[in-house]
Amino acid sequence: MRETSCDVLIVGGGTGGCAAAMAACSMGLNVILTEETDWIGGQLTTQAVPPDEHRWIERFGCTARYRWYRDLVRQAYRDSPILTPEARSVEQLNPGGGWVSQLCHEPRIGLLVLNRMLHGHVRRGLLDIRLNTIPTSATTDSDRVESVTLSNRLTSEKTAIRAKFFLDATELGDLLPMTGTEYVTGAESKSQTGEPNAVEGPAQPNNVQGLTWVFAMAHDDGSHRVIDKPERYESWRAFKPDFWPGQLLGFNDLNPQTGQSRFLPIFGGPAQPWYRGDFGLFSYRQIVDPQIFLPGSNPHPVTIVNWPQNDYFIDSIIDVSSEAMAKSLDDAKQLSLSLLYWLQTEAPRADGGVGYPGLYMRPDITGTDDGFAKAPYIRESRRIRAQFTVLEQHVAQYTNPGRDRGVEFGDSVGIGSYRIDLHPSTSGTAYIDTATLPFHIPLGSFIPERTKNLIPACKNLGVTHITNGCYRLHPVEWNIGEAAGLLAGFSIKKALELAQILKSREAIQDLQSLLCEEGIEIGWPADQALNQ
Repeated sequence: MRETSCDVLIVGGGTGGCAAAMAACSMGLNVILTEETDWIGGQLTTQAVPPDEHRWIERFGCTARYRWYRDLVRQAYRDSPILTPEARSVEQLNPGGGWVSQLCHEPRIGLLVLNRMLHGHVRRGLLDIRLNTIPTSATTDSDRVESVTLSNRLTSEKTAIRAKFFLDATELGDLLPMTGTEYVTGAESKSQTGEPNAVEGPAQPNNVQGLTWVFAMAHDDGSHRVIDKPERYESWRAFKPDFWPGQLLGFNDLNPQTGQSRFLPIFGGPAQPWYRGDFGLFSYRQIVDPQIFLPGSNPHPVTIVNWPQNDYFIDSIIDVSSEAMAKSLDDAKQLSLSLLYWLQTEAPRADGGVGYPGLYMRPDITGTDDGFAKAPYIRESRRIRAQFTVLEQHVAQYTNPGRDRGVEFGDSVGIGSYRIDLHPSTSGTAYIDTATLPFHIPLGSFIPERTKNLIPACKNLGVTHITNGCYRLHPVEWNIGEAAGLLAGFSIKKALELAQILKSREAIQDLQSLLCEEGIEIGWPADQALNQ
């Protein structure tokens, strides 16, 4: 087995991992970044999920690097010779035209941009990106991680990496059990956290938000592209969760915010009070809009199918055997494939007919053989037992009456805004979806109770099952990753332990100065009324 060393090992090349690498390299640190697939980017690319963002994102409320990412995505589209002049002139271009985000774009464009953003660090010799690589084990000494062993998924070659800091940017918090770092899974109890939406009785460690195996789907109206009937179609076709208004494969679902049944078809429908403007499942996460391309080059419209109908919430994949995980992930794919077949053959149409046989998968969009995303969309991870844990009371609108922002933390290392958005969970319960106030990301939530040189770099920081629902989105995960990378660099440069930084007002202020210099907003603008 080979051995090597670096200043910072970042395990997980998702959204947070990429942001952490940019930040750590900006401090002159030698960084190794691993990724289990052949694409970096996580939510933005391998999971094929267009950015979930807040309403102020075009003006403020994200890091300078995340804004750079957004600008580069738009520029990549403007550089296309087949874009119309009208589309090229739109300052806040939404390339795909979807209504979930102001920047719905193709995963490949996200990959292109991220590689461009990291390229300078690679050329300078500061960053070593290792694709198709997973962690398999770790060694520790007392409260410190000494090394993590990596394995190449294609060659099985193993390398032991020694580092000063280890950043866990994996989708499930894989380094936490490997390093013996204390962590939490699932839902805390109300007696533990006092959160209004926490579960009654004992904690439920297996109560985890459902995952989704997303796929890219185009529509060639008038064509016939019906797939073979999936192996488990009949069982998924009959599946009706207790809390659902009908079969899961259908256009009747639940409004997450009210819990009331609603009808949301694939192509348009009557206006609804909960959404202003055109709506429909296809346009929801649409990432290819034919209208922005020149005549003669118009592609078919493409959407990302990350809908209520293919949320998989039967079993958790955290802390289970590899065989159990593989079975659940295969079930999730079968559910998504069954949804496609149902849409092609049985979905009710406005004209009284059934089925849209012109729907088909787009493997070129996702970089796979079948059109599925390279990895499942994971909403909930293991979470460190942190020096400080963010609770619902810190961020929820109804627990902070009269305020236009959440509880403000003196050790803030970033900001975010999104509703508490919990999808149906493995406990068999429906959505938890409630309004929040724009919030801070506190330094204390990055620091494990005991382990001295491991830092969470995505959704595995000190949040609860409830607050994970608003800390897991793209710009927040990006901010978490950047802050983690800069925190590691600050600790190395200042020769301070993480706990020492947290306990020192002067050190916190110095860290915050560094964050601000690097373009991280650590507070919401005081001159902005955020309740308007």
